[in-house]
Amino acid sequence: MAQQLPEYAIIVAGGSGSRMQHDVPKQFIPVAGKPILMHTIERFYNYNPTIRLIVVLPKEQLTTWRELCKEYNFTVFHMMVPGGATRFGSVKNGLDAVMGDGLIAVHDGVRPFVETETIEAAFEAAANFGSGVVAVSPKDSIREMTPEGSKAVPRANYKLMQTPQVFKAGILKKAYEQSEQDYFTDDASVVESIGETITLVEGSYRNIKITTPEDLILAEAFAKV
Repeated sequence: MAQQLPEYAIIVAGGSGSRMQHDVPKQFIPVAGKPILMHTIERFYNYNPTIRLIVVLPKEQLTTWRELCKEYNFTVFHMMVPGGATRFGSVKNGLDAVMGDGLIAVHDGVRPFVETETIEAAFEAAANFGSGVVAVSPKDSIREMTPEGSKAVPRANYKLMQTPQVFKAGILKKAYEQSEQDYFTDDASVVESIGETITLVEGSYRNIKITTPEDLILAEAFAKV
């Protein structure tokens, strides 16, 4: 029986409160009685209590996060890493804390409702195929913008990307050795650029990224279910 690879989760939480129209960085906004980021960390801990958690935050927010952990008596063990100037730089900093081989999930700190089954499926796909990237089918009709205006495109041909995005450590580290490019919109696009194939895993419409005030209303509702 093959030995199971160590599992890591790099949780990237570099947001501000600007689009939330909030003074508090969005990952620190309370939902159902505690900061969003705590919910997110707990999801990965509940999936695997031995997972190695790496939380990437802007350097100026590290002290605030430590104080919040004390205030809420939050005891799930995790490593804190200062972020970079961009998401690409933040993930790269998180990768520096991963030693040796393993499977690495990269997840948005403000996706607190990812389901255990989704995390498990993404890690399983990465173990078997090198990558396991969560995505869902769009619900709405899609139009492509063209120089002439716009045109309808088949909705079935498209997926909306979510996180976690899980990869074998060697693949992800190699991908992040290159220079950042404008077309790197997520980890899958970074990995794909070095010639690797991306394996998609079915996600959930509950796995929302809390970005705007409307999302907070949904988050409070989801937290009660």
